[in-house]
Amino acid sequence: MLSRVAESICWMNRYIERAENYARFIEVDFNLAMDLPPGTIEEQWRPLVLTTGDEVLFQKLYGEFTKNNVIRFLAFERDNPNSICSCLAAARENARTVREVISSEMWLQINEMYLSIRPMMTKQNHSEKFLMEFFRDIKQGSHLFSGIMNATFSRNEGWHFGNMGRFMERADKTDRILDMKYYYLLPTVDYVGTPLDLLQWSALLKSASGFEMYRQTFGKLDVANIVKFLILDKNFPRAVRYCLIETEQSLCAITGGQTGAFKTKAEKDMGKLRAELDYTDVKDIFQIGLHEYLDQFQTKLNNLGFSIAETFFIDKTSQQQSQG
Repeated sequence: MLSRVAESICWMNRYIERAENYARFIEVDFNLAMDLPPGTIEEQWRPLVLTTGDEVLFQKLYGEFTKNNVIRFLAFERDNPNSICSCLAAARENARTVREVISSEMWLQINEMYLSIRPMMTKQNHSEKFLMEFFRDIKQGSHLFSGIMNATFSRNEGWHFGNMGRFMERADKTDRILDMKYYYLLPTVDYVGTPLDLLQWSALLKSASGFEMYRQTFGKLDVANIVKFLILDKNFPRAVRYCLIETEQSLCAITGGQTGAFKTKAEKDMGKLRAELDYTDVKDIFQIGLHEYLDQFQTKLNNLGFSIAETFFIDKTSQQQSQG
């Protein structure tokens, strides 16, 4: 397969997954607003921008971290390459360049998602009801694309590049959505472990679509178990460990290698990162510090992305320009 085609299929999937996860980021605040008693704490919108790593660009374009500004920036801003609308536009452009390789159903789904959001990019204000429906539609559209790809795309190298891109992006955003809890401003440290603290953790589980699966696995809400579930679980599809297992399987399918061995730097870095999670428990994470652990993991995951780009793609800088 041509490197250009492989890269486009990989990033087509990454951008769609990224759009879905940005919708999930914003849902964190909406879920909190619905769950918290009125007047408990002020709504916090700055953490969403901090978590995405786009604070400098936001400050340049908007300055003040108001609800409308943050939602506009993350969802509709054309000058933000990682906004939901920008991601769908980039996904469509990547799909357009490989239309002869992907199925017509995949192209139609991406095109439909893009055309449905175009009118919203120029409108300045949206009602909360509209926004909730918009974020729900983005998530469902992403799920539909994933299902269409799995139902209509042969399990060849192209499919594995797409699958690898999707789960790399998902691991990245689950890490970030979990790290968002660190940035959420509790009134004092005395609130840690209180019902208010658990409500925030509950909101994060809901935003990762993991609330029901967590309750089936662990029952009552417990911070250590929530962290264990979202990072180390190998059965939940949005858990970081599950995502890396999927990524490694597709990587091995592409290279013809096997788990536990490597011929390329991408396989080496992938194996090291996946093995690190295999031999980590939640006590190790808290010993390092949750934010510190997630920050270190983010760096390693980005480095893995660079290794994959260097191994397979001609344009070795393309990965670096979109590590949102």
